[in-house]
Amino acid sequence: MIRTQRLAAGVCALLAALSAGLAFPAGAAADETTALAPKVDLVLDVSGSMRTKDIDGGTRMAAAKQAFNEVLDATPETVLLGIRTLGANYPGDDQKTGCKDTAQLYPVGQVDRTEAKAAVATLSPTGWTPIGPALLKAADDLDGGTGSKRIVLISDGEDTCAPLDPCEVAREIAAKGIGLTIDTLGLVPNTKMRQQLSCIAEATGGTYTSVEHTEELTDKVNQLVDRAADPVVTPVAVEGKDSCSAAPELKSGLYTDREEFGQERWYRVDVEPGQELRASVSVASDRAMNPDYGVLLRAVSVHGREIVRGEAAGTGRTDVVSTGLRYPKAESDDEDAPAETVCLQVTNSFSAGAGVKTTPGMPVELTVDVVDAPSQASDVASFGLGRGWWLLGLLVLTGFLAGLIWGWLSRWRVAVWRTN
Repeated sequence: MIRTQRLAAGVCALLAALSAGLAFPAGAAADETTALAPKVDLVLDVSGSMRTKDIDGGTRMAAAKQAFNEVLDATPETVLLGIRTLGANYPGDDQKTGCKDTAQLYPVGQVDRTEAKAAVATLSPTGWTPIGPALLKAADDLDGGTGSKRIVLISDGEDTCAPLDPCEVAREIAAKGIGLTIDTLGLVPNTKMRQQLSCIAEATGGTYTSVEHTEELTDKVNQLVDRAADPVVTPVAVEGKDSCSAAPELKSGLYTDREEFGQERWYRVDVEPGQELRASVSVASDRAMNPDYGVLLRAVSVHGREIVRGEAAGTGRTDVVSTGLRYPKAESDDEDAPAETVCLQVTNSFSAGAGVKTTPGMPVELTVDVVDAPSQASDVASFGLGRGWWLLGLLVLTGFLAGLIWGWLSRWRVAVWRTN
């Protein structure tokens, strides 16, 4: 009897141990999945102006509620979604109080559609438009995890809580290097609101969209939520220095930095014999700029000798100016040949418009890729055309022969016409 009881106890202990062993890895896997999951915070303007009836015969608030309900139904299971409001709770006239009126309506996490829809149904247009404070809080809502982070701001008016400029808030968020993107949607926008929402989006690499119909709003929000679920490469924040000797060493990857007007930033990359360095840089004009600007990317030896450069210029018609370069390092007969340290210098010739703040610096995105070099130098020589010279030569020859034949036919036709 005692032996039977001991056997039963042993079996139970074994089953318990197996259950615990299976449970802990599953929990760890769930935590890891959550940490990697993309996050989206929908930030909705619920200020008094949302009562206006100019979207498909109904109020702006009704259009937003309908769009939110459809978006909640279509949200992918892999996306952690939250909803934040601004101007939803304080109906008074005190600006100081009104500019604190932002709250989390539904926390960022797995979506309970019934609960989230019930929360949206309670919203009623109420107060002020504290866009800046709401963006700061929304950034906190998305804190943690390594997945993509996206704020989708929906508003029908410009911020009413100056001097906390929402465009400056967006630049501060971008300067943290946390890979957070802000997309903005303007409901029946005016010029001032369009400029402000565009500036917010551009500061973080997001998009601005003007919306005048419920279906447009639903489609765009759905698109942005789905985009958050797509795999993305989050840039690594890096701080370039004012000299090559103090510059950070970069490996292959995508990096983000900030550069002030007319400033130069230095970075270092090691290139082994038989490898090729490919680098590109983009500088975003996220505020009012004077026309005629440019960006220069140089690859320089540690002794100051320029190896290769790439440069580009703009005239104010685009928000981003980009350039790149390639540097193949020849093979070496010495198996122990050391890597060459290449210094990358990024310089800009932007200048700020009147009254424009120069800090924080402009967003800089730097891509570095060190790959095996082509087997033949001609692949990267010939003014960048490589083997394209064969095609260019063939086109020139074809054009020359076509010109000769056409000229001969023309002279023959003229001769025949004169004879007749």
